Amino acid sequence: MAEKKTTKKAATPKEAAPEAPKATTVESPEAFLENFNWHNYEEGIEVIEEKQLAEFEKLVAENFVDTADEDVVEGEVVHLTDREAIIDINAKSEGVISLNEFRYNPNLKVGDKVEVVVDTREDRTGQLVLSHRKARVIKAWDRVNNAHDNGEVVNGFVKCRTKGGMIVDVFGIEAFLPGSQIDVKPIRDYDQYVNKTMEFKVVKINHEFKNIVVSHKALIEADIEEQKKEIISQLEKGQVLEGTVKNITSYGVFIDLGGVDGLIHITDLSWSRINHPNEILELDQVLNVVILDFDDNKSRIQLGLKQLSDHPWDKLGDNIKEGEKVKGKVVVIADYGAFVEIEDGVEGLVHVSEMSWSTHLRSAQDFVAVGDEVEAVILSLDRETRKMSLGIKQLTTDPWTDITSKYPVGSKHKGTVRNFTNFGVFVELEEGIDGLVYISDLSWTKKIKHPSEMLAIGDSIEVIVLELDVEGRKLSLGHKQTKDNPWDKYQKDFGLDTVHKAALTEIVDKGATISFNEDIVAFVPARHMEKEDGSKLVKGEEAEFKIIEFNKDFKRVVASHTALFREQERENIKKASRKVAASNSEKTTLGDLDAFADLKEKMDNEE
Repeated sequence: MAEKKTTKKAATPKEAAPEAPKATTVESPEAFLENFNWHNYEEGIEVIEEKQLAEFEKLVAENFVDTADEDVVEGEVVHLTDREAIIDINAKSEGVISLNEFRYNPNLKVGDKVEVVVDTREDRTGQLVLSHRKARVIKAWDRVNNAHDNGEVVNGFVKCRTKGGMIVDVFGIEAFLPGSQIDVKPIRDYDQYVNKTMEFKVVKINHEFKNIVVSHKALIEADIEEQKKEIISQLEKGQVLEGTVKNITSYGVFIDLGGVDGLIHITDLSWSRINHPNEILELDQVLNVVILDFDDNKSRIQLGLKQLSDHPWDKLGDNIKEGEKVKGKVVVIADYGAFVEIEDGVEGLVHVSEMSWSTHLRSAQDFVAVGDEVEAVILSLDRETRKMSLGIKQLTTDPWTDITSKYPVGSKHKGTVRNFTNFGVFVELEEGIDGLVYISDLSWTKKIKHPSEMLAIGDSIEVIVLELDVEGRKLSLGHKQTKDNPWDKYQKDFGLDTVHKAALTEIVDKGATISFNEDIVAFVPARHMEKEDGSKLVKGEEAEFKIIEFNKDFKRVVASHTALFREQERENIKKASRKVAASNSEKTTLGDLDAFADLKEKMDNEE
């Protein structure tokens, strides 16, 4: 454009009246050079006042977009094609955006305002390319950061499940919702939240990995905290509240009272015994409970369910009295007895001593098992203390009533080994009739230290009644008495001075032992092991032995080998003694006296 120059003519005296001279400020050359706009001079720009230039730059900045800037700008949809949207952002040309970036908004139309960023200033065709997706992400991150910093509540769309939680769309960005942050109560069905829009609180942002963590639980907790304070302030013992089963454990049930949790112990769930709370309650069940107790801070609240109904003992009929027969189910077994439930919440104890007429007590598990249906007789009943004792054996006749006729002294019977003691074995003749066989009455010949050496629990054994104590309900039995005492025969076969041939079985302290048979083991003192040649018998050596002691009662047998040849020596000594006595009329020589003295000393030593 050609510059339009204008010249101003100087006024002549004729054309204008002379004006009074004005005071002018003469700018120094140095100041002129310092303030001179050399840039405009070099660019050939006409001199324009700085004020006008600033106003022009302001108008440009307000009405035109700098496409070199990466900030998010707002544009207007001016045209739509099948594939693209034409957006006016007040740049030197319109920009284009693929309609794929507007799939979330199928109702996009001309005139809509959209946020965009410049993606490419000029493509190969010189077209300005914009991006709505990038603008959404930038804006979304700004909004997420603001929500996190200011604690704002945001809306999010639950897209799908993932490991450990859910994926939530927040402002177009995928955020992670941990399973523990969905609700204050445990979540069992995650799928119920998919495709739902919910409110969340941004609890964590990792800018390095572009991760966002949101929580719905935080919002609930904030509301619950207010409710909790209000509920706690109104709690009183004996108050009945409505709650929801939150969690079930083996020891009790946790109840949500609307922000405050309380515990119903398993013993406060039902008047009847239960093995596990899930027998009567289930998760999310709504029920009424009563406050039994709480601590000073009211943080631990003890609740009760059974207390809302009358105690079964208070409703017990008059037909339940001592001496009556009742039926019930065994609910608990202990070593000392079994508890039988005759009505819901009403139990009686059958002591183990009342289960059988036997005086030999056993464990209650030997008679009944949990779940058994049993019949019993009420022995005692105390409604005030709510205690009842029952008996099972009373349903049958006491076997000791005719014990003298069934088991007279000397009668022979078969019984079952039931129990061992150090001093004997208990034998059951029938249910309720037990007798004791002392260890000394088990065998005629064997030396038994403990009954288990000979018998086992459950063995069948023959016994004879030795003693009968009706008042003390005691039977004394014997097993060895069912057979003849073999020592009666051994007394004849192995009597004194009888001679038997055998080998030394074992060398023991102060002597040795020899076995004549399976019952008789004889002892040979050391001095009776000497042979005629002066040597001694050794283990396994066979020789003849003479019985020098036999005691049937103590089953003691002593034998001697030396006694066999010492008898002849004794005879010689006796003959010599008789010879001295008979020679009264004859003179005894000194040599005869010395020989006699030697024999006498030797005999004394033998004695």
